[in-house]
Amino acid sequence: MNAGCFCLGGIGCLSDEKEVGADWQAQLEAWAAPFLEALAHPAQRSWAPIYLAGLLGPGERKSVQPMAERVAPEDHWQLHHFVCTSPWPTAPLETVLARKANALLGGRASHLIVDDTALVKQGKRSVGVTRQYCGELGKAANCQALVSLTLARGEVPAPVALRLYLPEDWAADPARREKCAVPEEIGFRPKWRIALSELDRLLAAGVKFGDVLADTAYGEAAEFRAGLKARRLRYGVGLLAIQKVYPAAVKLLEPEPPTGKGRPRKHPRPSCPSVSAEAMIASLGEGAWKRLCWRKGTKGELAAEFCAVRVRVAEGALLAKGERLPGEQAEWLVAERRAGGEVRYYLSNLPETATLLRLARQIKARWSCEQAHEQMKRELGLDHFEGRSWNGLHHHALLTMIAFCFLQHLRLGGEKRGSSAARRPSPACRRSGAS
Repeated sequence: MNAGCFCLGGIGCLSDEKEVGADWQAQLEAWAAPFLEALAHPAQRSWAPIYLAGLLGPGERKSVQPMAERVAPEDHWQLHHFVCTSPWPTAPLETVLARKANALLGGRASHLIVDDTALVKQGKRSVGVTRQYCGELGKAANCQALVSLTLARGEVPAPVALRLYLPEDWAADPARREKCAVPEEIGFRPKWRIALSELDRLLAAGVKFGDVLADTAYGEAAEFRAGLKARRLRYGVGLLAIQKVYPAAVKLLEPEPPTGKGRPRKHPRPSCPSVSAEAMIASLGEGAWKRLCWRKGTKGELAAEFCAVRVRVAEGALLAKGERLPGEQAEWLVAERRAGGEVRYYLSNLPETATLLRLARQIKARWSCEQAHEQMKRELGLDHFEGRSWNGLHHHALLTMIAFCFLQHLRLGGEKRGSSAARRPSPACRRSGAS
């Protein structure tokens, strides 16, 4: 690798070794040692650091051939074989990554952020490519979708899972599966189920965090929220405006006895009807809204209006006409009104004693995963991979996450200062009248 220039996540491309110390290459060698030990074959242990060097080094394009020209000009096909066709399993290295990220950022003040990121593709032969929503473009496009889990503390994120979402048409197409070497055990799974599976893997690896954050694409799935509750995890997730909720004080009344020959009711009756999340917030009135600054950004305070109310989500047993009974536990329905008047809704199971500022900080902490996705694409070439296979894509994605985690290790000062630096609280402020 060119010793004079490499990228640092969240800071940009550095051209002066003095900014990180002249021994950064030695730091990389020592830091990456546990990853290399997890690879079974000597050739794999030889090519992994070279591929990492290609990702970390200068150059606008981080696909295999341009990287090989810079770091292994005589061995393009060996580098290609290592990432695209070599059958090395990702699981051992993923466990090392999870533990590295946890040592750097884990703890009760950390968040585990669930999201997905799209890799835009021109062709249709790469594994999982189909026309689907692409957040980067803000519209439907030809792309791959990766379910992402990111461990974050304050303003420092570290992606720890990237798993391809395999659309139903791909999962049911034997010919395309064979061409892209999709493992037999991989079938169609909704994104929320992939996220829960990766969450279990991280928990098994010992990753510690205070709560799980996710946008509406995951929060609208009652099964996803139920999975988090079953794991006794705190969460803050996006919610659809049309989601039905009940007041927290709703009571369940015993079913009335039948008056004629009809069948007796099986379920109790709620003491009041459910309403949409939008209607519940509107019923609070303008006085419920408080302007809050949840942190200070590079261009000043980041602020919006928030309000919150305790509710029970209509996610219990199904009643007549599509209505559902209230869920067992009361939770926070949070609304955010932005400067342009747009209102977004969230659900949080933080304790009843949580302040509005705490709720606002929780739901706005999601932004760091989007920053990480952007940096991995812009600086490390996450979306530059040109191979078509299942293993190749996941090998590249994993090595990109490893490179990013190393850069965050350097950003926080290496072994000596990483732990304390990661734990510095992010600046935030409270407007007058906030609670």
